[in-house]
Amino acid sequence: MTSITEANNLGDLLKYEASSLYSRDQVTVAKGQNIKLGAVVAKKTDDGFIRVLNPAATDGTQTAIGVITSDVNAIENTKAVIITRIAMLADHAVVWPANITEEQKAAAIKQLEARGIIIRKGV
Repeated sequence: MTSITEANNLGDLLKYEASSLYSRDQVTVAKGQNIKLGAVVAKKTDDGFIRVLNPAATDGTQTAIGVITSDVNAIENTKAVIITRIAMLADHAVVWPANITEEQKAAAIKQLEARGIIIRKGV
C-alpha cells in the first residue's frame, strides 16, 4: 500500500499566538534564500533582510528573531510573514540549521524566549 506523507503546515507549528495577529510581522526575505516553514530566522544588519539563522555569523544573522510561517523560495527579495513575538511553537515543527550545535540551539531558544516565543515539546 502506498503511503503519503504530508509536510507540516502552520497548524503543526503554531500552537498559540496573541490575538489580532499581534504575534506576526511582515518581512522581506533576501534574494537567494530557500526557507522552509518553521525555520528559525534572523535579520542581516546591513540590509535588514531576513535569512536563515547562522549562529556562526557576525552580521546579525547569528541572532534569532522569529520563525517563518510558510515555505519561501526567494528568487528575488520576497515578502513573507514571521512569528516574532508572544507565541507557542511545537518543537517537532521548528526547523533548525543543519550544522547547529546544541549550545547554539540553546542560545537561539533563549533569544526567542526573550521575544515571548516559547518552544514546547509534545504540543
